Amino acid sequence: MSRDLTVAFATALADQSLRPVIFFEGEFATGWVRIWSGLGEVSWNGQSWAGAGSLLGLGSLDETGEVVAGGTAVSLSGVPLDLVQMAIDEARQGLPGRIWLGLLEEDGSIIADPVQAFSGRLDVPEIKDDADTCTITISYESRLIDLTVARTWRYTHESQQVLFPGDLGFEFVTAIQDREITWGRG
Repeated sequence: MSRDLTVAFATALADQSLRPVIFFEGEFATGWVRIWSGLGEVSWNGQSWAGAGSLLGLGSLDETGEVVAGGTAVSLSGVPLDLVQMAIDEARQGLPGRIWLGLLEEDGSIIADPVQAFSGRLDVPEIKDDADTCTITISYESRLIDLTVARTWRYTHESQQVLFPGDLGFEFVTAIQDREITWGRG
């Protein structure tokens, strides 16, 4: 897939000393969580991103020329207790998450316009707790996965009443389904 890269980003990709970073944002029940793979807090894209350092892990990001529903996972290890509690209490299936790949200048500043590598919906969080460390892994699925789900809503008066009681917009749909209508000069 072709990407619209800024000149500075394309130049940095060709540089001998590549300094990549990952940005992740995910929505949870009480709001957005934004973290990046560096240390400390940084501002980018009008938001403040908390540094996760080398604790941030990322699943594979497969990109093909075919239309397929892919997914990935975002992992944090050595996680503080408050993030574990948030993953348990606030993760809701279907909420959005996005991943960007960016590059840094030698002085640590972000090169303009990191590339969005993935956008999807939260699938399932998994928490592994052992004696040494705690790891949270949150799986995300592409929105294309929705194409495999059968829709139960129909364009009928009954379905419309469930969604919007009293709305008569589909009242005569069944009466006209087999009717031949002459249009124009017939």
